[in-house]
Amino acid sequence: MFHLPPYLAYTLNFSVVWNNFGFFIQGVFLTLQLAFVSIFFGLFFGIAGSLARTSGNRFLNGLAVSYVEFIRNTPFLIQLFFFFFGLPSIGIKLSPWQAAVLALSINFGAYATEIIRAGIEGIGKGQVEAGMALGLSNLKIFQRVVLIPALGNIYPALISQIVIAILFTSVASQISAEELTFVGTYLESRTFRSFEIYLTITFLYLVIVWSIKLVALLIQKRYFKFMQYIR
Repeated sequence: MFHLPPYLAYTLNFSVVWNNFGFFIQGVFLTLQLAFVSIFFGLFFGIAGSLARTSGNRFLNGLAVSYVEFIRNTPFLIQLFFFFFGLPSIGIKLSPWQAAVLALSINFGAYATEIIRAGIEGIGKGQVEAGMALGLSNLKIFQRVVLIPALGNIYPALISQIVIAILFTSVASQISAEELTFVGTYLESRTFRSFEIYLTITFLYLVIVWSIKLVALLIQKRYFKFMQYIR
């Protein structure tokens, strides 16, 4: 054990971490599972929202703007509570996991809508006209001429939002959705070693984020630069 100066009146004891390390690893996997499922569905919301924003249809555009403004200007915790505590009042009951995935997906989708929209609007009209001249269908033009180059343009912003979404999973512990923060709170309530447990959780979140950023950087270097070369 390492003894801190007497005036701090606290003795560090990380045995609680080593003895429960399996729980922490389980929490990491649960956090990643919750995050990736939510991001997967959130991207669908984001793509659909960006299509509505750039469609030229006033109704669809207004619907997408309302969605984005409502989500981006309300606290995520309130959104989470609405799905978990509010919906049962009208007969829709969700498990903590389901409510967390739904709230995270909708929240991520709102931010992704504006990010992807910016990328789409950054694609020159000449590229779209070239796709039309080649006889590509509207779907193929969107997939190959618009969406993929747009993703290349917005890649750093999208990765930053993905990191935020991963960190947002910690809020899901407020409705007892099992993830890393929930595991830490559970262990702390039984061992009362708050400093050691939350310091460990902080380090694990840093490892998760740094790992995601490293993978994202490798993808950017190996894929998007090649894509820009062949365009």
